[in-house]
Amino acid sequence: MAASQCFAFALLVSCIAFCHHAPAADGAAPANQTGDFLGCLAVNLPPGIVYTHASQSYPSVLESAIKNLRFVTPGTPTPVALVEATDASHVQGAVRCGASYGVHVRSRSGGHDYEGLSYRSVNSTPPFAVVDMGAIREVRVDVRRETAWVGSGATLGDVYYAIANKSARLGFPGSVGPTVGVGGFLSGGGFGLMLRKHGLGSDLVLDATIVDAKGRLLDRAAMGEDLFWAIRGGGGGNFGIVVSWKLRLVRVPATVTVFTIRRSRDQSATDLLTKWQQVAPSLPSDVFLRVVVQNQVAQFESLYLGTRANLVATMAARFPELGVNSSNCIEMTWIQSVLYFAFYGTGQPMERLLERGTKPDRFFKAKSDYVEESIPRHVWESNWSWFLKDGAGLLILDPYGGEMSRIAPAATPFPHRQALYNVQYYGFWSESGAAASDLHMSWIRGLYREMEPYVSKNPRGAYVNYRDLDLGVNDDVAGVASYEKARVWGEAYFKGNFERLATVKAKVDPDNFFMNEQSIPPLPN
Repeated sequence: MAASQCFAFALLVSCIAFCHHAPAADGAAPANQTGDFLGCLAVNLPPGIVYTHASQSYPSVLESAIKNLRFVTPGTPTPVALVEATDASHVQGAVRCGASYGVHVRSRSGGHDYEGLSYRSVNSTPPFAVVDMGAIREVRVDVRRETAWVGSGATLGDVYYAIANKSARLGFPGSVGPTVGVGGFLSGGGFGLMLRKHGLGSDLVLDATIVDAKGRLLDRAAMGEDLFWAIRGGGGGNFGIVVSWKLRLVRVPATVTVFTIRRSRDQSATDLLTKWQQVAPSLPSDVFLRVVVQNQVAQFESLYLGTRANLVATMAARFPELGVNSSNCIEMTWIQSVLYFAFYGTGQPMERLLERGTKPDRFFKAKSDYVEESIPRHVWESNWSWFLKDGAGLLILDPYGGEMSRIAPAATPFPHRQALYNVQYYGFWSESGAAASDLHMSWIRGLYREMEPYVSKNPRGAYVNYRDLDLGVNDDVAGVASYEKARVWGEAYFKGNFERLATVKAKVDPDNFFMNEQSIPPLPN
């Protein structure tokens, strides 16, 4: 075929792909939708960035950002195609092809999605593709304006590294995990060790660019304030694919102080946990004091935005029972504190923040709760027995208060502002097989049931970035999710904000193109 004929044929295929977006009126997918979709990708995207089941590199590309061995088993439904986007136009091309041929598109940034819904499906139908954002990872820091534009495929480690290379007095309140992808982190709200001083990561989003269900690339002005509100905490994979985020950076002091103090059950850990519930959320907002409970030990971890002397004095006045003294505390820079909590100690080079992780080496399951009234001492004492059971995992308790409690619950989709603290239940194991899985899953679900009387109610709250399919799934895999059924888990994540999120969904994605087993459905008319 002559070059001119090839060009004309490509234009024809492109027109077919991008000029007929609507699926069949009855919702059925067009015949040979997967083949036509892949043909559309081949015409409209550059070679070398699309991987199908026929590609030799498909398994390695798929697993490159998977963090949970539960989702690399042979029976896991996988995408018909992976698009390694390096530019916003690649995201647009994938979305337009998907909309034309009835193939839903999901996006993956860091791959930390606790239920793997950014890259896998629970059911084998309908077919779906994944746009991997890992190569869209540029971080542009503007020190004078104290802002940064960040690609959704960047990790938090990329962000911390870029900021520290530009300024020792700027930071960002991200999580302790440097391999967490920015796209998913901000989409769910995103909290870390500076949340009591500066709020959620999503509270600091000033602008964003998003590819919508029509394949348009929109900034804040073009998307409108309703959609801009929804993407800052409304959960990933619901409204479009965010390509980049403009963040307001925060000022950090020249010196911060950290400590890690372990107290066992026979060293008054029960009494310390009981009092911690009143102390941690009411401390000055410069102090963050979390607890990790594992085995028969409560580990208290603190970041203080100030000097050792001031932290010791504050703890002596507010929580003397913990016994914090100067020898427990280490002064360092803010970026050194990021490395301290990420890698469990001092002396790590800053370049470690650029690591994107290795292949998954563990199975895990997580659940979450919010505590609004202090849990009685006898409950904590009773709970120690759970950590003696086979299959025991751990609890992470993150306090709120400070800036969190000063922001209205409807200011962003994240509604849990008034809670005392968040609970993460985390079970993990390395043994394969159903017996090991059942043992550990039984532990985490059992402790979760045990805690029900003592956590938030009507609804029992949950954090969307600790996604949990035990709360429920969309019942119609053909793409028409039930709003009433989705409310069960939707209101756990979003409380009164769920209806507004569904209203935004109906406006910007009425055909529910961006969907997964726990995505927000459009609000029915």
